[in-house]
Amino acid sequence: MGFFFGLVVGLVVGLGIIVGFVRSENARSKLRSELATTIAAFARMTVEDSKKILPAEFYPSWVVFSHRQKLTWLNHHLEKLWPYVNEAASELIKSSVEPVLEQYRPFILSSLKFSKFTLGTVAPQFTGVSIIEDGGSGVTMELEMQWDANSSIILAIKTRLGVALPVQVKNIGFTGVFRLIFRPLVDEFPGFAAVSYSLREKKKLDFKLKVVGGDISTIPGLSDSIEATIHDAIEDSITWPVRKIVPILPGDYSELELKPVGTLEVKLVQAKGLTNKDLIGKSDPYAVLFVRPLPEKTKKSKTINNDLNPIWNEHFEFIVEDESTQHLVVRIYDDEGIQSSELIGCAQVRLCELEPGKVKDVWLKLVKDLDVQRDTKYRGQVHLELLYCPFGMENVFTNPFAPNFSMTSLEKVLTNGEKALKSGANGTEAIELEKDASQKRREVIIRGVLSVTVILAENLPASDLMGKADPYVVLTMKKSETRNKTRVVNDCLNPIWNQTFDFVVEDGLHDMLIAEVWDHDTFGKDYMGRCILTLTRVILEGEYTDCFELDGTKSGKLKLHLKWMPQPIYRDT
Repeated sequence: MGFFFGLVVGLVVGLGIIVGFVRSENARSKLRSELATTIAAFARMTVEDSKKILPAEFYPSWVVFSHRQKLTWLNHHLEKLWPYVNEAASELIKSSVEPVLEQYRPFILSSLKFSKFTLGTVAPQFTGVSIIEDGGSGVTMELEMQWDANSSIILAIKTRLGVALPVQVKNIGFTGVFRLIFRPLVDEFPGFAAVSYSLREKKKLDFKLKVVGGDISTIPGLSDSIEATIHDAIEDSITWPVRKIVPILPGDYSELELKPVGTLEVKLVQAKGLTNKDLIGKSDPYAVLFVRPLPEKTKKSKTINNDLNPIWNEHFEFIVEDESTQHLVVRIYDDEGIQSSELIGCAQVRLCELEPGKVKDVWLKLVKDLDVQRDTKYRGQVHLELLYCPFGMENVFTNPFAPNFSMTSLEKVLTNGEKALKSGANGTEAIELEKDASQKRREVIIRGVLSVTVILAENLPASDLMGKADPYVVLTMKKSETRNKTRVVNDCLNPIWNQTFDFVVEDGLHDMLIAEVWDHDTFGKDYMGRCILTLTRVILEGEYTDCFELDGTKSGKLKLHLKWMPQPIYRDT
């Protein structure tokens, strides 16, 4: 009896194990099938599908969405061809680059040439390619390249003291994007008439200089001068928007050459909250601005000593060659006298973000490096007014920075008279124009009257022990130092004044209005904040009303009404 019972139990348990194993295998098979289906679905996903499932801000920093395609096949063939490319291109590059180096040769050198130039045995690697839409008139291709070269480059330099030194350029590391433009497209083989090439973006360029058999540091400033020469030569000869044109078919391709497309007017207004770089006292800031980082195209402001909230109010003009890709860079430095200046911070504005003919007022946060996106340290802010004026659109909008804008009719007559003299007016007419122009130049002394109404202030900080304040406003024109002040409103943090003051302004585009709020005390006064305004907006709009945040305080706003009245005034004669 026990035998049969055990046999039945064994059979039941065995069958149960078999059934469980079969079901487990079926479930695992189903899971594998579902996983394979899911993986296949992910493989078919596009970048747009990925962004729909999970927004880009939720991806880790190392995930990058790119439209570039890999070029493994090109790198493979380039490695085989590189020995021949090296032999053919080295002499061509040497003969092309030497005149550019000579053009940017530093003053301390009397000669700068190559004594040896080979590209080395390591071929560059193309890490990606992308095609850019070009409106049907051409095809634009961008190739991303990385090159850790073992080139053999030796510069034969001679100083003005007669010292000859062989300087080796070694450990070259380069990462950048080259742009190829096939334009115009034609119905003849190979389908395009010319090719333009340029260095679209220079992400990294590192190299070391070493005197063969010596130390380059024995001549002070030599290493820095040669490095600056190399960088300037690359920037001016091949970096976008500069491009080299290679004709494929006979024809005139002058329209493909680099040409200015407009001007960028920049008013450097002020900066605030700059990081202090000095151990004793405060930094002495100045600004460097450029669209293309070449010495002759870089602008520098004056130095404001011992001030972390400098006011410059300086105007600069830049030539724009490609508003779609170029940007304005601002670098703020601390002047260290005879020592090299120390960078406080930098910022940039893309020109494609500017609306042609419209002044843009911007505050830019300073960062340590424009290539580092996650810089959370506060280094201060810089205030700019920007106006992009494309060529050929002068009659469509008004340029407030133009020399004849906001001129009185008398000043325009004066300017036209001077132009007539310069253009070759002759005889009695020219003499009369000169006399008339000289007389009117002496008589015209102002450009307009600025009317400022101080309306009210809101949420001012308490300055008294009782939690109140006795505020009043001081208005100052920076250039003329003309001042006016409102009445005192006692025991109030939201005062209302409604007082109007008029200022005679000689140069509206280069003057500034400074509005300071003070707390009146019996034995003195306490500073409560200020706002600084340029006159560009009121000259353009005629008049406006706005609220302005107060700087130098925790809270507070000041509401003002500004009105500009162009008005010639003459000396009493």
